Amino acid sequence: MHRLIRFIKKHPVKITIFIVLLIIYFFCLPDPLFRDPSSTVIESKNGDLLGARIAEDGQWRFPESDSVPEKFEQCILHFEDEYFYYHPGFNPVSVAKAMVHNLKAGRVIRGGSTITQQVIRLSRDGKRRTYVEKFVEIILATRLELRCSKQKILALYTSHAPFGSNVVGLDVAAWRYFGVLPHQLSWAESATLAVLPNAPALIYPGKNQETLRKKRNRLLKKLLEKEVIDSTTYTLAITEPLPQKPFPLPQTAPHLLQYAGRNHAGKRIRTTVSHDLQHRVNNIVKQHYGILKQNEVYNAAVLVMDVHTREVLAYTGNTPTDKKHQKDVDIIHAPRSTGSIMKPFLYAAMLDAGELLPHTLVPDVPTQISGYTPENFDPKYDGAVAADNALARSLNIPFVRMLQEYGLERFRDKLSKFRLKDIDKPADYYGLTLILGGAESNLWDLCKTYASLASTVNHFRETSSEYYTGEFTEPVWMAGEKAGFGDISREKTVLDAGSIYLTFQAMQELNRPEGNEAWQYFDSSKRIAWKTGTSFGNRDAWAIGVTKDYVVGVWAGNADGEGRPGLTGVTAAAPVLFDVFDALPVSASFPVPFDELAEAEVCRNSGYMATPLCPKKTIRIPLTGQRTSPCPFHHLVHLDQNRRYRINTSCETVTNIVTEPWFTLPPIMEYYYKTNHTGYKSLPPFRADCFTEGPAAMDFIYPEEGRTVVLPKNFEGTTNKLVVKIAHSKPGTTVFWYLDEHFLGHTRTFHEMAVLPEEGKHLITVIDEFGNEIKRRIEVKR
Repeated sequence: MHRLIRFIKKHPVKITIFIVLLIIYFFCLPDPLFRDPSSTVIESKNGDLLGARIAEDGQWRFPESDSVPEKFEQCILHFEDEYFYYHPGFNPVSVAKAMVHNLKAGRVIRGGSTITQQVIRLSRDGKRRTYVEKFVEIILATRLELRCSKQKILALYTSHAPFGSNVVGLDVAAWRYFGVLPHQLSWAESATLAVLPNAPALIYPGKNQETLRKKRNRLLKKLLEKEVIDSTTYTLAITEPLPQKPFPLPQTAPHLLQYAGRNHAGKRIRTTVSHDLQHRVNNIVKQHYGILKQNEVYNAAVLVMDVHTREVLAYTGNTPTDKKHQKDVDIIHAPRSTGSIMKPFLYAAMLDAGELLPHTLVPDVPTQISGYTPENFDPKYDGAVAADNALARSLNIPFVRMLQEYGLERFRDKLSKFRLKDIDKPADYYGLTLILGGAESNLWDLCKTYASLASTVNHFRETSSEYYTGEFTEPVWMAGEKAGFGDISREKTVLDAGSIYLTFQAMQELNRPEGNEAWQYFDSSKRIAWKTGTSFGNRDAWAIGVTKDYVVGVWAGNADGEGRPGLTGVTAAAPVLFDVFDALPVSASFPVPFDELAEAEVCRNSGYMATPLCPKKTIRIPLTGQRTSPCPFHHLVHLDQNRRYRINTSCETVTNIVTEPWFTLPPIMEYYYKTNHTGYKSLPPFRADCFTEGPAAMDFIYPEEGRTVVLPKNFEGTTNKLVVKIAHSKPGTTVFWYLDEHFLGHTRTFHEMAVLPEEGKHLITVIDEFGNEIKRRIEVKR
């Protein structure tokens, strides 16, 4: 110790220089060593290549790999650097031999570089190959050996070595020249690639084949002599053909690659996508694209999620169309008009709030609300329809009226809890059209929401009737990420499990949604809760299906927004949906959330809570449903002995009055309901000698309030008349008709009146014999 101190004091300059050199040596190696841009690469959950995007400098250069396949390692070491695992970064013997050969030749004919030195040379691309540069390489190589393990250095080499043309690194070379993953390379293929970094121009397609073959075979011969491979392997290897042309890199999920590149450019990303399922979904979309384009529909997208993990299993963002038809647009994240796809959310919300029961009758009659006149896809009316049936058939008018009853602002607030990012405007902006496609959303968010609803039911049973606070979480598409479901809570997250379960039951009903064309696509053996949607003008066709395990979402249409006749969720999207479900394992039924459901007696005819006056049936309803109002449509009526007329004590003794319950709908609902329900019986008229009790009611059937009516001409050139219709609650009542206070006539049995008004605005007035009056304002055009 004393000697060291004396030496330092005696030679301060030398010590200082040594320390400076040591510091320079320590910091001389750049970190990171390589700064070249990389390709963006995505892989399946099992490591299969799904797609890659060329690096910014035009090179196919994958991000650095952590490992080197055994076959290629043996090949590259025996070809380039047999003593790689023994030298400190340079091989003095090789350097000496190279200097002797070069001096004798008078030029550089032998390099003597180790793999570590070649890594340094690749990182210093562009430097002239001089003896000074060689010395710098040796210094940096020794420093690299101190920083990195041998395995890391070898991985750096295989990731950055040139393999001809714009191919850099083994990962790309394996795909470009042999169409396989690096670990799938044969001995012959590994040997071919091992000799390329030494002379990358040899791989030029169609040229230098014999030179390349000789170099490969010499390497294979060396491997045989070193007993790395046996004679059989050698014999087979030398007969393998050389690559003739580059293979295209897989583009199995190009739109997911595009999505990944937004925030992870230049990275290698292991995704949650199933390679096999992605291929099957791509083929399904390709097959249906061939059908859709016959109707000039060019775009479609499919998203498949795992309900339990929220992992994305398949991501097909568009059809294999062309650039003219926007093949590069990722439809999955594109905001599109939702059509009817959000109706189940309103249905579940009303069940959850205790304001609706599954079979409650809701009006399906001509409707106008604040100037808005919704219409069903099929322009007919049921008068009254069970709520679950209205959902299964995707009827528009009942849901507009349900939304008005539930509250537009209230429903908008509920949607905000689903985190539908494209629904970002206040309720008044959308109005009642919100439930029919007046808002835009995207396939990602909608599938996420349906998956969260399904998961709520699953978790409720798995956690002994509890919920997760973060149930409506974002899906995950990067392997290793976990969906954050939050903490367990006794309180529901957004909707209770019972309401969601009953909504899915309604969506499983064997009814044909919207039109009658698509029932052939439904496999009743698979209990899929599914919903279709069609936007105004036939621009967007939706179908989303959910089971206990999977959610499948489909959109079809034109990316530029052009509508096409016949483009509906049923005809365009549903067939794709069920083909995708056929490619998935069959799921069990949703678990029944017993603790959120109660058995209750409801009226068989109306679906309301039962009263003593109605025939009953027992169904499951949400716990909150027990507070819904009792049936308003069943009441007692007094009849004569023959039950032909209604009577009262003004015309008959009490002993001759027969009292029985009767199911009666309001006039306008009754008018349409009885045409579809032959068993419906209208109230009998009062006997002529009886004093009529109770208020009479009537309502317009046609035209609707504020409607502009166009009167066409017939073949003779005569203008057709306008036929005005009303419904009256008391059969046989006389009503009197007026047009702008001019008397038109009266009707008694069938309340219809043909009029021929002039162009302009008019007021139609109807008065019955009891003095009741209704009015309707219209505008007539010819």
